[in-house]
Amino acid sequence: MKYLNYKGYTGSIEYSPEDNLLFGKVLGIKGLISYEGETGKQLENDFKESIEEYFSDCKLKGISPERPFKGSFNVRISSSLHQKAALMAIEMKTSLNNLVAEAIRQRVGEDPV
Repeated sequence: MKYLNYKGYTGSIEYSPEDNLLFGKVLGIKGLISYEGETGKQLENDFKESIEEYFSDCKLKGISPERPFKGSFNVRISSSLHQKAALMAIEMKTSLNNLVAEAIRQRVGEDPV
C-alpha cells in the first residue's frame, strides 16, 4: 500500500531512519494534518485519529472540513501548447477541459466517466 485512505482523505507513508519512525501527512488539502507511528498499524491508527480530530476541530470552529482533490485545478503550460490543445479540442468538437481530462485519464489509467 502506497497511501492510507480514510473517509475520502489520502495520507502519505514515509519513514525516518534517524527516528526509526513512520510518519505522513494528508494529501490534497491546504491545511496540515500529520501523523506518526512506530509500526504500520500505529501509523494507520494515528492517521484515522488525526482525521477525526480535524473533523471535531472544524465542528467546534463552525467551519466545513476541507475536501481533498475537489476535481478542479489550474494547469500552467506554454502559450503554444495551450493554442495547440485548444485548436485540437475545437477540431474534435469537445471542450478543452474534456480534452485535458481524457489525456489525464489515458496517462493514469482511469476509466472514462
